[in-house]
Amino acid sequence: MLTITQAFVVLLIVLLTVEFFRLKKVCKQLPPGPTPLPLLGNLLHLRFQFHRDLLMELAKTHGNMYTLWFGWNPVVILNGYQAVKDGLTTHPEDVSGRLVTPFFRAMAKGKGIILATGHSWKQQRRFCIMTLRNLGVGKKGLEHRVQEEASHLVESFMNLKGRPVDPSFRLFHSISNVICALVFGYHFSDEDKTFQELIRAAEKIFRFGGTLAHQLYEILPWLMCYLPGPHQKVLLSYDVLSNFVRREISRHVERGTPDEPQDFIDFYLAEMEKSKDGVNLKYDEENLVYVINDLFLGGSETSSTTLYWGLLYMVLNPDIQEKVQKELDAVVGPSRLICYEDRRELPYTNAVVHEIQRLGNIVSVGMPRVCVRDTTLLGFPVKKDTIVIPSIASALYDPEQWETPRQFNPGHFLDKEGNFIPREAFLPFSAGHRVCLGEHLARTELFIFFASLLRAFTFQPLEGVTKINTEPVFGGTLQPHPYQVRAIPR
Repeated sequence: MLTITQAFVVLLIVLLTVEFFRLKKVCKQLPPGPTPLPLLGNLLHLRFQFHRDLLMELAKTHGNMYTLWFGWNPVVILNGYQAVKDGLTTHPEDVSGRLVTPFFRAMAKGKGIILATGHSWKQQRRFCIMTLRNLGVGKKGLEHRVQEEASHLVESFMNLKGRPVDPSFRLFHSISNVICALVFGYHFSDEDKTFQELIRAAEKIFRFGGTLAHQLYEILPWLMCYLPGPHQKVLLSYDVLSNFVRREISRHVERGTPDEPQDFIDFYLAEMEKSKDGVNLKYDEENLVYVINDLFLGGSETSSTTLYWGLLYMVLNPDIQEKVQKELDAVVGPSRLICYEDRRELPYTNAVVHEIQRLGNIVSVGMPRVCVRDTTLLGFPVKKDTIVIPSIASALYDPEQWETPRQFNPGHFLDKEGNFIPREAFLPFSAGHRVCLGEHLARTELFIFFASLLRAFTFQPLEGVTKINTEPVFGGTLQPHPYQVRAIPR
């Protein structure tokens, strides 16, 4: 007679065997991929990491559209420029859903923009785009704010008098102040304790993404939500942001909505009042909190991290830094404000900014999409609710699109005469209906901040430093390893 333990083992073997054959049957209905294991899926193939190079390596065996399993869930991966572009833009509405995983649901409750889906997402996104335009995005009014923050950043580096510094905090502070001015109507000083707390909270949130604790939460949410650990600290950090935003909303409500809205909160409160009797409208204070969180996090971390990579590449490529400076000296001179329109007369500088975004891409993959209906992707029938992940890095490193995909080469964006040329495979902002809504603001910030810094300083490594790590630190974004530079006034 079998003991309880033996019976349990036999039952487990039977269940795993049944699951294995079930997976094999389901796999025939999906794009090809490595054979999944029961319970684990392809986590062993991935070595429990979602590494961009490993995803590209798997495409060599299984093709540029293949399937990976995360536990019980199949995920379709799009690899390479053509697959990413066609997969996201051929039927853009079909792949416009958002996967709201257990951890992100616990964090953002499915509200806001980045982690929302369906009618609410469309509504909030449309309102944000319209309001950001009203606040000057794409116009001279917003450009003036960017120039002002760039001037503050230059002054901040100037006060160091060439002393070593890790530029990360200063870059985040200045970039985020642009979005703060748009959203809250004012910016923060360097010494503001509340703002420093917000920055620390944002850092914890982004560094948590992709960690083992994050993966465990997504697989075992019913258990992890009761256990202590870094996931609880991240949820508390998100609450720090939310509570600050709620205080700002209350301050605006007490002040009353002005005749002419001055910032994003004013516009949103006015829309809440105007549509309060509407049907199926999602303009409420809770959505406003999460929309602002998305704007603050998305509008701060991405551009500041890109600039952080940019200064690192200038330290590593002093010849390229010198060519940028010579072009800036010849075209804009030493004192006048740099405008986004100047990029047309600064082709080399513009090419360098684009190459920073390409090689120093800050995401391995785009945010997961979900098919909202049965569709066809690259000739494969894909069912409703299938998860689709575009490998953005694979488009930016595609050897069929870029001459030297793993080298820092501004020539990728220049013709033989030195004129700037756009490249179709340049997709750092993703594509389709979920393309980054802050793309124009980010482009403006990156160009003006980078050009302003390079005109004022030469960035050098610390004395004695001969080797710099350019491998990214994996998290919510791909960050450089912390480093220090000396900003030498020119």
